[in-house]
Amino acid sequence: MKTNEQLQRDVIDELKWDPLISASEIGVSAKEGVVTLSGYVDSFSKKYAAEKAAKRVNGVQAVAEDIEVRLTNGLARHDDTAIAATILNAFKWNSLVPESQLKIKVDDSWVTLEGTVDWQFQKDAAYKAVRDISGIRGVSNLINLKPQLEKTDIERTIRQALQRRANVNADNIRVRTEGGKVILSGKASTWYERQEVEKAVWASPGVTEVDDNISISV
Repeated sequence: MKTNEQLQRDVIDELKWDPLISASEIGVSAKEGVVTLSGYVDSFSKKYAAEKAAKRVNGVQAVAEDIEVRLTNGLARHDDTAIAATILNAFKWNSLVPESQLKIKVDDSWVTLEGTVDWQFQKDAAYKAVRDISGIRGVSNLINLKPQLEKTDIERTIRQALQRRANVNADNIRVRTEGGKVILSGKASTWYERQEVEKAVWASPGVTEVDDNISISV
């Protein structure tokens, strides 16, 4: 197991390696596998990239993210109406986003996405289309999923999907369902494996919510 100092150093090196991030803007502390990120950045996309970079590091079991987005003077002048118009245009050019099913609210440069879609990839696509737009301080993705099936053996379908994934040790993952809600527990060797489990679950028909309690083994 890595020491706190080793883990902190590895996360800092990973931040330096990411071209989108200025590592000098991000403070990093580590304690028993939990990494805390702090500091100030000038865009939400940098904040997202920093969290994603930290999760890539072997030995990171959890990330506490305290980074604040502080817009520069130029970006601060972007009014909420202009941001909303930019988002609508981004949705219009993204074939994965069902724009007619979504509602957008922008308040003091903070974006809230609402509505109901059929699939998780549509919810993800809407978030991805918004997060890199300049002038925003944050995104609340409140889009709901509409159940696709009333009766299906979701648990069996998920178990089969996990077993097909070469980079997932399905024997270490436990799956429990409550209607369309899937509750995951067990252990994954890396954040990447945990993310692959989530992808497999969300791709299964009938899934409307995922409660991921999978821990990262060190």
